[in-house]
Order: sequence, then structure tokens, then C-alpha cells
Amino acid sequence: MATDIVMPQLGESIAEGTVVKWLIQPGGAVEKDQPLLEVETEKVALDVPSPASGILAEVKVQEGATVPVGTVLARLETQPAEGVINRVGGVGVRARQAGTQADQHYSPAVRQLAREHGVDLAQVTGTGESGRVTKKDLLDYVAARPGPVTEPPQTAATPPAGAASRGIAEEIVPFTSMRKTIAERMLLSRRTSAHVTTFFEADFSGIERFRAGRTLTYLPFVINAVTRAMKDLPLLNASWQDQGLAIKRDIHVGIAVALDEGLLVPVIRRADQKGLTQLAQEVADLAERARTKRLTPDEVKDGTFTITNHGGFGSLFSTPIIHQPQAAILGVGSVQKRAVVIDDAIAIRPMCYLSLSFDHRIIDGATADRFLAKVKQYLQQSDWEKFL
Repeated sequence: MATDIVMPQLGESIAEGTVVKWLIQPGGAVEKDQPLLEVETEKVALDVPSPASGILAEVKVQEGATVPVGTVLARLETQPAEGVINRVGGVGVRARQAGTQADQHYSPAVRQLAREHGVDLAQVTGTGESGRVTKKDLLDYVAARPGPVTEPPQTAATPPAGAASRGIAEEIVPFTSMRKTIAERMLLSRRTSAHVTTFFEADFSGIERFRAGRTLTYLPFVINAVTRAMKDLPLLNASWQDQGLAIKRDIHVGIAVALDEGLLVPVIRRADQKGLTQLAQEVADLAERARTKRLTPDEVKDGTFTITNHGGFGSLFSTPIIHQPQAAILGVGSVQKRAVVIDDAIAIRPMCYLSLSFDHRIIDGATADRFLAKVKQYLQQSDWEKFL
């Protein structure tokens, strides 16, 4: 019996994807849920798992090809096929060589840099997940190796006019298709929405006391406060449509996860119906699987509001760009102890700056400020026990 492998829908506004690499070669055996191929979308490359165990009988779309969502990429033979070398428990298994460079899983950005610098990736020691080679590993290898560095092909880049005569030393790194798409999406969002950002500061003292002895990060508390504020001001959970505003009944919160290759926004569905413990578990699970490219297509779809925790890198302020077609995005800065005035006295408190970028076509400034004031109010409460 044959099963078609199709280009998945990896987001509500994504119409196509690029086949980056087949992780199983034609004629090779694959187990159910084992990564079958790597697909590049508008922001990041994802591993697509096999829907069943079987033999990859035919590849219809080759590496590097960009095709619409729903295109048949390959055909999986789920019954034992001819030429099977061994059989275990009735499942056909083909012998595979282990440890070869072809079996390594390198990101598109790493492979691009390796080509530019003439590096054999098999010679680079990886420090990433499961020994994965990161861009830093590759650049450190290039900086440390002896002898002249292989220059990129001259046709790959043209220096600006007059650069040589001015004595400017530079290296042109060609754009990856992912970086080009990210740029296009960011510009599209800026052109589509009337971006405005408002800032508030919240005291996390109550959260700090409650977290003592618990393995909870700040993010579940922020998600809880956001979903409660949305119940008060549902306009923040809307999107612009030609016929009017579409106010979503369900609250699906996207959490921005930074990767080496770009950015991914997995979605916590019906976040308003989940307690702090469940939110913490889902955030950790989604972030880990985003970094190891094990998310399913449905887990990056249908978000209605996005939170970006830029404070994890030490940032205090941010003016994030709205994730279309949503109405707003919340930036959460680093929580730092600062001197503040409370009841005419100076006190030390763990403080955090919150930034809300919103679409002024949908939301007026007063509504945005009321929403962020509600988020602040809920974050500064002391009774968190009932939300576990």
C-alpha cells in the first residue's frame, strides 16, 4: 500500500515550501515519526516526520525545489518491498551505513557558510544538540584553521563601486532564502499594520515570592495575565478583514522561539483554559521541539496573539513587529532589581518592562493602554495559588 507524502501547511499565510534535504534516500527504510525530509518555510527549516513505517519508494520533488502546499513530494510504500535485505518482526529493513557525512543533519545556514568558506563539515566538531554543528562552531573552525581561507566564488558577490579604491575590507555573505523570506515578511507586516508601541513597567515581587521553591519561569505568569486581560478587552484577540474585524473566540498564544536559523512561533492552544503548571510544561516542550525541529505543522498554526520574551537575552525594551494577521504582540523584558518609589519610600523590587506593539487600525491607544494596565495588574497580584 502506498502513502503520499505532501508539502505540509506550516502556517495560515504560507502557500509554499522548499525541500531542503531528503533525510532518507529512495529505497531506504523509515519508521513512523522518524524525520523523513527537511522543509524550509518562510522563517525556518523543519523536519517532516514519516506518517508510517515503510520504504521510500519514489521521490517526486528534488532538493532545492519550491512547491505549493499540498504537492505530492514522495511516495511511501508501507508494505514490504522487493530488495529488502533483512526483516525484523515483519517490517522490511534496509542496511544503512552509520556515521557518514551524508547522515549528518546540518542546518541550511551552516551548509551555506561551509560552501562559502570551502569547509568539509565532517571535520568540524559540533557543540549543539546531539553534536549538531552550529554556525559558531563553523566560524570558530574557520578562524582557527591554518593556511589561506578559501574565498567564495567571485560571481557570488560584487563589491560596491569604489570600495577597492577606498581600501574597505569586507566580505559579502549571500542571503539565504530563509533570510530573504524573513525580510519580506517583516516588511509586509510593517506595510500592512499601523504599528504603534506602548510601554508599561510591572513589579514581579508577588511572582518572585510564589516561585520560591518551584521550577516555574516567568513566562507562564505572563501568559496567564495576558489571557485574563483579553477576557476584559477581546479586541486584542482580533484580526483585520476587509468585511470587518474578526474577533477570535479561542485564545491561542504564540511563543516566539529563537533558533540558529531564524525564528519559530509555536502555539499554545486555548491558553486561557490552562493553569501555570500546564503552561510551563507546554512552553518547555514546544521550545525544545522547536529547537530540535520536531514540531508538527499544526503546532505553528492559528495563533491569535504572540508573546516574545526578549528579556531572556538581557534586553530591557523592544518594539516587536506584529505577527500577521494578528492585532498585537507583547514584548517581555528582562526582570531586574531596581530602586523604585513605593508609598514615598525607596525600595528594591524585581521590575520588568512590558512593550505592546499594536495595529492602530484595530486598536486605539487608550484601549492598548487599558489592556497593558490589566496585564500589569494581574502580574502584580499575590494570590497565584488558585492558578496552578
